[in-house]
Amino acid sequence: MEIVIALIFAGAVLFGADRILLWMEKRGHVNWRRKGRKKLSQEPSAGLDAMLTDTHK
Repeated sequence: MEIVIALIFAGAVLFGADRILLWMEKRGHVNWRRKGRKKLSQEPSAGLDAMLTDTHK
């Protein structure tokens, strides 16, 4: 009986997390299920290699 209760509780937690993430996606905070991933080639680069290279010699 405890296993059934644990499975129901786990399902409720997962469902709640999914609903919260969908709400956050609607507000533009995360990409969860509806919008998909961003194309990294179209995003601006951070220039991390330029920040880490030593320009002072």
